[in-house]
Amino acid sequence: MPARRGADRMTPVIPGFRAADYCPDVPPTVHVRLPDLKHWKDQVKCQTGCPVHTDAGRYVQLIADGRDEEAYLVARAPNPFASVCGRVCAAPCEDACRRGAIDAPVSIRALKRYVTEQYGVESMKPDTQNSLRATAVPGGYRLAGHAPLTLPHAVPPTGARRVAVIGAGPAGMSAAHDLASFGYRVTVFEAALEPGGMMRYGIPEYRLPRTLLRAEVDKIVSLGVDLRLNTPLGPGALADLTSQGFEAVFISVGVSRGRDLTAPGVELDGVIKAVDYLLNVNRGYRTDLGRRVVVIGGGFVAFDAARTALRIGRDDEAAVLAGEADARAKEAMDSARAALRGGASDVTIVSLEDLSEMPVLRTTQGHEEFEEAKREGVRFVTRRGPRAFLGDGRLSAIELRAVTSVFDDNGRFAPSYNDEDILRIEADSCVLAIGQKADLEFLVPSDGVDLTPGGTIKVDPRTLATSAPGIFAGGDVAFGPRNLIEAVANGKRAAESIHEFLTRGRARIESHLEIEEIPANLYRMIAGFETVDREAPPTLDLGRRTGIAEVETGYAAHAARQQAARCLVCHVQTIYDPEQCVLCNRCVDVCPEYCLAFVPFDQVEMPADERAAIQSQAADGTAFPLAALVKDDDRCIRCGLCAIRCPTGAMTMEKFSITERWTSGDAAPAATEKTV
Repeated sequence: MPARRGADRMTPVIPGFRAADYCPDVPPTVHVRLPDLKHWKDQVKCQTGCPVHTDAGRYVQLIADGRDEEAYLVARAPNPFASVCGRVCAAPCEDACRRGAIDAPVSIRALKRYVTEQYGVESMKPDTQNSLRATAVPGGYRLAGHAPLTLPHAVPPTGARRVAVIGAGPAGMSAAHDLASFGYRVTVFEAALEPGGMMRYGIPEYRLPRTLLRAEVDKIVSLGVDLRLNTPLGPGALADLTSQGFEAVFISVGVSRGRDLTAPGVELDGVIKAVDYLLNVNRGYRTDLGRRVVVIGGGFVAFDAARTALRIGRDDEAAVLAGEADARAKEAMDSARAALRGGASDVTIVSLEDLSEMPVLRTTQGHEEFEEAKREGVRFVTRRGPRAFLGDGRLSAIELRAVTSVFDDNGRFAPSYNDEDILRIEADSCVLAIGQKADLEFLVPSDGVDLTPGGTIKVDPRTLATSAPGIFAGGDVAFGPRNLIEAVANGKRAAESIHEFLTRGRARIESHLEIEEIPANLYRMIAGFETVDREAPPTLDLGRRTGIAEVETGYAAHAARQQAARCLVCHVQTIYDPEQCVLCNRCVDVCPEYCLAFVPFDQVEMPADERAAIQSQAADGTAFPLAALVKDDDRCIRCGLCAIRCPTGAMTMEKFSITERWTSGDAAPAATEKTV
């Protein structure tokens, strides 16, 4: 199949079928498509899966090569909370990782932690990231929103245009980071005494040290951000901000209120919302849950709460420092593990879903969290929901009814129950980890900010603009509870939208593609890369999991290099030149994953315009192809054997690098060019 060099060199045929299943004796119709630039971007699935487009494959490959400092800079470039995410990210990149379709995904999140421990804010070299302000790390796919961020002033000048951010959580501080980097004067208003939002008040300290979180925030503040803590805003605040000279506002107040449950006895002492429980614990207030704790929910917050309750109990036995009452948490899984740390010896998570439907188990990170919770003693009761809470002023038991289905025929959450099938379990406390909602009392009708029926702020999903001009919203307050990295992405998206708004849309993005051919005799994957199994990072022994001691301890250098070597190097592609091909079939024979196949051209089905382009070659005097070499990109492990075996150089290994240059408008006094 034509894949010429030069201007249209990127035209190998990529099939939508399994080449390994192709049988020439029973000719099927092969559905194929010709790749474009978007296809090559999409092949780096970890980056596509990351909400902030971190080039995870690139930093993993650098770790495998022993270039840890460069790896850190690649990880930090798009993400102002790289050190935080190295510990608690839900890692959608791992769920997208192409290695996962073969055996198990690369341990991307833990490898990020490995490099942030050496060069991040928690390391002995916390200023390493400053180099991103002036220079870029070469190679990989560098998309809009990545550093370097060239700052014309250490602190935005007095005359710079002003933007207000309401809420110092991951979305708000990420927006502040990028807006300050564009040259705006940013003021962040935070109602709490400490910044970080649910990173600070929802995630347990055994997962995320508070000193690390504050160091990340301080780095953002050092860009000239004015962070005002303990500054709640009341009704009419948006109008006041406008009168003070703020030309745009980003609302990112999060969801700090637990959702209510309608069931008899829910008002009993001992029935508590997970958000309230975890906020109290994280602020240093002891909450005695008793010995038998039930957590209702199927997400991370429930797990954190259960584990934290257990941890606090072990602290009492070990007489650990008083500050250790300050355990931290997130919603279902976190709630359960929090309970175990709070003195409970019998902690049970009750979920409407079975284990195959539980939200926390839909991700690679969730499975590992689930296994840790089981090791710590959390028990699970699935396909049950609360029917009634029993007790005389104080909870003593819970009636759980059977769940017949969780979702309706359209896949929407609509649980149905069998009230004839009741399970009664004794409980001293029940933590309700069933979701959160926003506190939007500061909004008034004159603000013109519309809400959704679900109580979130209605926004344009692309720009995050609200119904009120100059007012933007993102994170949980716009989309409901979501992953930390999605909140970071919302903050960055809001910063770009605000910049476009204030520059009247004159900002634009330019893309540049670079291709490097790797000589076949020099191209090698790390020996044994295809046989190395995924290994979760090491953790503390169960008996040492007390207080704020981190459960996960992180990879040592040798283990990190070994895990990084599992990466399938999606930046590299096999490129086929039919003009050099002699149809010897050696590439097909040598492929260990059976990714390649020669298919008669009359069996190839493709879009009409692509077929016409190929057929037009015959009119130009070029022989019409009799066969097409098709490739199953999802199964290719980039071993390079096809290129090494090819006698004519028709098959080559070529690395693609994409750089996007984001140029700003000239309306902002300190607006800069952002090269990524």
